[in-house]
Amino acid sequence: MPKRAGLAVFWCCLSLLAKIVPMARYFVFVVIALGLLMVAISGTAVSVAFPIITTSFGVSLVLAGWVLTIFQLLATVTMPLAGKVGDIFGVKRIFMLSLLSFTLGSLFCALASNIELLILFRALQGIGAGSFLPVATSIAAREFPGSRQQAIGLFTSIFPVGQIIGPNLGGWLVEVFGWRSVFWVNVPLGLVAIIAAVLLLRGDDREKGQVDLVGAGLLAASVFAFLMALSQLGNNGGSWLGPGVLFASAGVMTTTFVWYEKRAKAPIIDPEVLSERPFLAANIFNLVLGACVMGVMAFIPLYTVSVFNMTVFQSGFVLTPRSVAMIAASTLTSMFLVKWGYRQPMLIGTLLTVANLILLAAAALGLGTTVGTHINSVVLVSGIMLFAGLGMGITAPAANNACIELMPDRVATITGVRGMFRQVGGAVSIAVTSLVLHKVGDMAHGFLFVFTGLAVVMLVTIPAIFMMPASPKDIRVA
Repeated sequence: MPKRAGLAVFWCCLSLLAKIVPMARYFVFVVIALGLLMVAISGTAVSVAFPIITTSFGVSLVLAGWVLTIFQLLATVTMPLAGKVGDIFGVKRIFMLSLLSFTLGSLFCALASNIELLILFRALQGIGAGSFLPVATSIAAREFPGSRQQAIGLFTSIFPVGQIIGPNLGGWLVEVFGWRSVFWVNVPLGLVAIIAAVLLLRGDDREKGQVDLVGAGLLAASVFAFLMALSQLGNNGGSWLGPGVLFASAGVMTTTFVWYEKRAKAPIIDPEVLSERPFLAANIFNLVLGACVMGVMAFIPLYTVSVFNMTVFQSGFVLTPRSVAMIAASTLTSMFLVKWGYRQPMLIGTLLTVANLILLAAAALGLGTTVGTHINSVVLVSGIMLFAGLGMGITAPAANNACIELMPDRVATITGVRGMFRQVGGAVSIAVTSLVLHKVGDMAHGFLFVFTGLAVVMLVTIPAIFMMPASPKDIRVA
């Protein structure tokens, strides 16, 4: 009897384990989702706090803009680097290091005593955020190999959840506790995510390879020089000498970067991959998408505060409809992506994004009073932001999977390259927007120029969509 009882207990344990193990991947998904949620909350909350940060330190918009730009720049460099490092050293280790970097950066940002220190610690945040996305996407793809498209699509839809919480929580925190509170809120979230990652994430196979630190350095230097040149244009008093030298330096370093990458053993951006027409087209599209979405969203709170005289909380609230629409559209698109393919959602999403930019430009000059409706500004901007959410929600799952399907065996690396192009677009867009607003002076006309220009650029990119495969069946990579 004892023996039979022991066998019964043993088989019960095996049965329970068989049920638990398949469910473990869902707990892993919760861990990476928590990390993405933290990054999303921080991104939108900092944008809401940006006008107050600028006023608090009493600095120009061009200098304050580096609080946003430096984050994008460091995320740009670390995205493809983290993908390669994750392939070599394991995504679990890099995932935890990215969470640690972001959490420490948040802590130090909260304690920053001047704008220069804040910019420095935002760079540390950017390193963590840039490292996070490619390795987290790789983990999601690894845990759900049979339903990778749906898993990555749902993972993408988590980001707007943070974008719902972030601006509303950020607006409330800034009004009640001040702008430093938007950084403090990341610390407990980061600690929980790190502990959960240590306990739940399993180790993974590692590949032999090299990390292209020289290429990463050249890329960072070239983009930094270009952004510094734009910054100098805003502070140079009309002289082109300083910006001219920086633009020339950026050109030289970019040329050197391309030359080096063609000869590097393990390039941060594989020239042969980019030579493939579909992959090149996809990343040109991602570059412009980053400029027209990431760059624009960073300035919506400033747009609403300066043009419509909204409160800080209201400036965060108007972003909520965008995030809700983005969740719904992203989830629906992910479910039907196999049936619809990539090209049709990307085209529809692009046109919706253009419509959003045009409406924002018109609203800056008083659309509500022009048409005789006298719409409340909060309602007006909230309605316009629905187009932004639908556009990004429909476009993102298709654009993300179009890149990954080209090289499904290198998810982390491909995700890093894709994210790098979006971040470059966002960083340049933020720098150009800061410059235009500074030079024009009048915020309404400044935003009119910015939004109209980006709408034209987005329209010009439509041919790139037709250079990409319409569906997974059409993909052919040499």
